[in-house]
Amino acid sequence: MLLPKRTKWRKTQKGRIKGVANRGHEVSFGTYGLKSLDTHLITNKQLEAARVAVTRFMKREGKVWIRIFPDKVITRKPLEVRMGKGKGNPEGWGAPVRPGAILFECDGVTRAVAEEAMRLAAQKLPVKTKFVTRRDALEITA
Repeated sequence: MLLPKRTKWRKTQKGRIKGVANRGHEVSFGTYGLKSLDTHLITNKQLEAARVAVTRFMKREGKVWIRIFPDKVITRKPLEVRMGKGKGNPEGWGAPVRPGAILFECDGVTRAVAEEAMRLAAQKLPVKTKFVTRRDALEITA
C-alpha cells in the first residue's frame, strides 16, 4: 500500500480541500485517464483496491500510472472515548483530491479495455469520476 517513507510531523491538521485542480489535471503519461469530478480525501486502501481492479482487468497488459499519492495522515480516536484529551492516533493515509484531478492513467491497451478498467476502478473510489482521453491520442486497434 502507498504511504510516505517519512514525514516531518506525526499528525497534521485536516484543512479544507477548496477549488479545482490547477496541477495534475491533464493526461500526461498515458493515453486514457480517470478524472475526479468531486472533492474528497481518498485513502490508501481505496487507491490500492482501485489499482488492483485496473491491473486485474487489463491482465497485466499495458501500463498503469497512479497520479495521486496519499501523504496526509488520517487520525481517529478509539470508540467510546470522551471528547477532548488531544488528537487521535494515526490510522491511515489519504490523498486530498480536487475536481479535475487525474487519478489514474493507462496506456498500451484498446479504448474499450481501458474504459472498462477505469469503470471498475471508479467503483472502488468515493468520488464521481469521468473517463478522459489524451488530446493527441491515437487509437490502438487489436
